[in-house]
Amino acid sequence: MGITDSIINYRRYLKRRNCSTHSVKNYMAMLRQFVAWLDVPLEQAERRKLGDYVEFLQSRQLKAKTINCHLVCIRGFYDYLYHEEGILIANPVRRGYSLRVPRPLPRFLKDEEVFKLFSVIKILRDRAIFMLMLRCGLRVEEVARLTIPAIDLKRKRIFVHQGKGGKDRVVYISSDAHEALGAYLRARPSTSLRQVFLVGKGVCRGKPISVRGIQKRIEYYAKKAGLHASCHQLRHTMATQLLNADTELSTIQDLLGHRWITTTQRYCRICNLKVQRDYYKAMEVVVQRTAPVSMRE
Repeated sequence: MGITDSIINYRRYLKRRNCSTHSVKNYMAMLRQFVAWLDVPLEQAERRKLGDYVEFLQSRQLKAKTINCHLVCIRGFYDYLYHEEGILIANPVRRGYSLRVPRPLPRFLKDEEVFKLFSVIKILRDRAIFMLMLRCGLRVEEVARLTIPAIDLKRKRIFVHQGKGGKDRVVYISSDAHEALGAYLRARPSTSLRQVFLVGKGVCRGKPISVRGIQKRIEYYAKKAGLHASCHQLRHTMATQLLNADTELSTIQDLLGHRWITTTQRYCRICNLKVQRDYYKAMEVVVQRTAPVSMRE
């Protein structure tokens, strides 16, 4: 069996494992790049050769997180060849091997920045899109894939089907997001398409808006408002606002669809007003209890 056939079969294998279309597309692109770069047969690629490939990716100014994705893809492909196709081949990517990745704090928008951003968003579709990110914590891919049957306006909730990691979850719609979404749905062109958000102009008019299309809209509005903002920052903003409103971490975890609570805990390191309030409240008790008698009197 040739390498091309193996790659095609690996693509089918990823689909059988219910990987998202986006993930399969990225894996195939990374795998093809590695095979094109490799100057020896796959079975002769040793760990030293993998080190050269990492240096090649670094020379292209790729971030450590992106390079780690390449390594995961390559390791997964070799595992597939060994376990699924029965090819006795050594895996050049050691288990657990990865580059150190910086862990920057999530960036969020302050209240005045949120107001400034939404003050320039006049199009009903765009306002509804970004309200769902800000109030419901939806990822950009989840908004792009959102369907009409998944929305329950009466109960003010949305069923997120196959979110990141293939997980389903239910999120709830705030009053302002409910108003924005309802206004768009009333003005939405009549169509048999299930996707909620459609392209409004150009040759793709009436077709579902893409992830990149949504990202370009937030870039446009952020520039117009004089801000640095992205789709994911709206999601971060929701998490930070909920945390500062004394929402339990486990609740925020469920709403955002985080697999691990440690991911949600990162927001505690940014701007946790609850910690601040608890500190001053507790410190008042401590000071009163430990202060000299003369000070108490």
